[in-house]
Amino acid sequence: MSLNELELKKTEFHNHVLNLQNQITRAIQNVDISINLEEDPWERMDYLGAPGGGGITRAFTGDIIENAGVNTSKVFGAIDPEFAKNLGGTGSAMWACGISLIIHPRNPRVPTVHANFRMIVAGEKFWFGGGADLTPFYPHPEDFNYFHETWKRACSPYNSYESMKATCDKYFVNTHRKDARGEEMRGVSGIFFDHMNTGNLENDFKMVVDLSNHFLESYFPIVEKRKDEAYTLEDVDFQLHRRGRYVEFNLLHDRGTMFGLKTNGRTDSILISLPARAKFSYKYKPIAGSPHEEMMNYYFAESKTINK
Repeated sequence: MSLNELELKKTEFHNHVLNLQNQITRAIQNVDISINLEEDPWERMDYLGAPGGGGITRAFTGDIIENAGVNTSKVFGAIDPEFAKNLGGTGSAMWACGISLIIHPRNPRVPTVHANFRMIVAGEKFWFGGGADLTPFYPHPEDFNYFHETWKRACSPYNSYESMKATCDKYFVNTHRKDARGEEMRGVSGIFFDHMNTGNLENDFKMVVDLSNHFLESYFPIVEKRKDEAYTLEDVDFQLHRRGRYVEFNLLHDRGTMFGLKTNGRTDSILISLPARAKFSYKYKPIAGSPHEEMMNYYFAESKTINK
């Protein structure tokens, strides 16, 4: 691989995420005609104070989509040498480009979704990462299976579903929350991968672009199916409780949050992943026999058997 080939792929990847951002924006606007979109371009300085790229934040609020963020970024330049040691590259400069999104629907019968796809170059090393995962608040296992089946089909040409799902199962976990069932997962998993570099830039690039193009298919049919369902105050209470757990993961464990903050990213754009409403419930326990008690079981080991 020549340096010129890598530069071409960097440009192609940036163009791809910008196009995907537009596609996802249109999908949100189609599913929620009340949606308000605030587009906010931003720039950053690198660790040494030189221009270091930036991004485009798109923040959404509406009747169906309570809040969402669909962000793209391309950042580069010097980084904190201490952070560089943990990044996995060489030297103390990097280039990173990607799309990151979070969608928090208002109706608790509609799941929250998160996805991101990125390319990182750090010194002499480069790699890809990303994935998508689902956080539902109501036990609709057919929706969970649909989400996983979509990603299984997407991964099929690359024989990567089992490994990417296992990585997702392990990563999106509130390890500080556990009981007799095990450690509490953020949702019902999906796919996740990081530091992916097989040595074949063309094949790796094709796979990440292909996977990212399946996001629309994986999620928006579920929104269309559930967005008009009636729900109860108990459903909302459970949703807000689980959103509180979502906040815990994003602030305590999420590497993407830390990466953005450590590389002088746009703080509001990074924390747009948080829900507009959430609650902390002391010693929360759902009503026995309720759908919410059933849903709780999906956040533990049982959820890993979905689509086995």
